[in-house]
Amino acid sequence: MKQKKAKLPGDAVVKALIEKYDCPVPFHEVRTRFLGNIATPELSASPLQMIQDLWGGELPVFDSMDEANELIGALIDGLWNGLTRHQKRSQPFRLTRVSMDPTAANLGRYGLIRLEELDGFIEGLFNGHDIIDLPERAHGAIGHLAELRAMMGGICELVARDPDADDRTKLDTTFKHLRELTKIMETEIHETVLACTRARRQMLDGILTEKPTVH
Repeated sequence: MKQKKAKLPGDAVVKALIEKYDCPVPFHEVRTRFLGNIATPELSASPLQMIQDLWGGELPVFDSMDEANELIGALIDGLWNGLTRHQKRSQPFRLTRVSMDPTAANLGRYGLIRLEELDGFIEGLFNGHDIIDLPERAHGAIGHLAELRAMMGGICELVARDPDADDRTKLDTTFKHLRELTKIMETEIHETVLACTRARRQMLDGILTEKPTVH
């Protein structure tokens, strides 16, 4: 008789748990932070450290050990391990789907979600460092993502300056552009993940095959 696989917590469960413990980082950004940290060439990266960093460096206060295990288990077994599949070319990562009416306020929200997702990915990838050694393809992709982040920042500023600009035709066009830009972001994120995963494997292979020096 086959043993039943334990059902892993899905995104809805993880989202509810981080909200329960007042996580200052929104779920859409948690996803990209984790993905960046999974891909990082920095070998010192650790899922538990990344989880603590969501709450500013320390885990939230729990009433019992079961609560701590529930949160950490959902974040690692559910979210983190689920995101590792995007290290394959056949499993591209998708940013959070945003379904909104084309209004100025929603445009600002849409732009902010994308900005936070890009910030999260870079933060996870750089793993607390200002500079890291990236493969050439990833370096180019990060440059493109920085440009796209600036565009998202520009959209947020524009809406903040003119929150009532509800010109339907213009907004429809801008939303369409944002959806196109989202596809570009996803491509560049996926290329970064693939290039960094490959580079990390090569690094680890190099460490494992290094022969000890004979004295």
